[in-house]
Amino acid sequence: MNKVRIGVVGAGAIGENHIRVLSALENAELTAVFESSPERAREIQERYGVPVVDSLDALIDKVDAATVATPTVSHLEVGSRLLRAGRHVLVEKPIADTTEAARELVQLAKDHNRILQVGHVERFNPVLRELEETMSEPRFIEAHRLSPFPNRSIDIGVVLDLMIHDLEIILHLVRSDIESIDAVGVPVLTRREDIANARLRFANGCVANITASRISPERLRKIRVFQSDSYLSLDYMAQEGQIYWKDGGQIARSEVTVEKDEPLKCELESFCECARTGRQPKVSGSEATAALEVAVTITRQIEAANAPAQ
Repeated sequence: MNKVRIGVVGAGAIGENHIRVLSALENAELTAVFESSPERAREIQERYGVPVVDSLDALIDKVDAATVATPTVSHLEVGSRLLRAGRHVLVEKPIADTTEAARELVQLAKDHNRILQVGHVERFNPVLRELEETMSEPRFIEAHRLSPFPNRSIDIGVVLDLMIHDLEIILHLVRSDIESIDAVGVPVLTRREDIANARLRFANGCVANITASRISPERLRKIRVFQSDSYLSLDYMAQEGQIYWKDGGQIARSEVTVEKDEPLKCELESFCECARTGRQPKVSGSEATAALEVAVTITRQIEAANAPAQ
């Protein structure tokens, strides 16, 4: 099998995880890492023994594809340079800081016939397969995503940082237009919202209630999906779940069998395969842009509600 020559742009906490996983993948050859901080670059080189370059142009010369794990505000600049150079790109979520920038990346990928995948890693969580196979007509969805304060991604609020994972999954499952959004959020440790809740009502009647917090003492990533005859409860972190259904006058329950794996490994392995074969990615730029549009609407609604009275 021909290995894809791949690079990583940005070696912060997320980028380091990309480096760790890509270094061990059978279908990838990690040929370049670019990190703008020389001190951090040396640290990564010593820790993983990977080739570190001193510019984005130098990385472009050494790769067929690259992952972008830089701050969100730079995704357009970095992603567009890679795409214009004919390189396949996986950009971390959110795809960009504005919907206009996201659409520009999508168009560039189309114009240059390159793969543009977005790092909505939860779509590669093995538990999601059960949702896709079992829940054909969701009527009500409840999602919770909680974490302690991360000391990263504080350039964006919790909606773009965490809730966007669940927004993308819910859009993927429901496949219906959104009729209304009702959202609330509170800034606690940053100037942007650190805890938020959004209620989405879809044209087909489905309702989704989503909560995200990055100031929680615990970590929690769960989703429950209800349809007329059953419901499924899944834990993304534990990669386990239960399905409940009506059995006569009783509620029956069964454990969901999940073949556990690391979602990031599955995501990066899939990206390398898409880059090698031209196969379309599981989370395309267009799908990520749709999730971003909803997240931006929620963020603006929260900001308007929190604005000082004139």
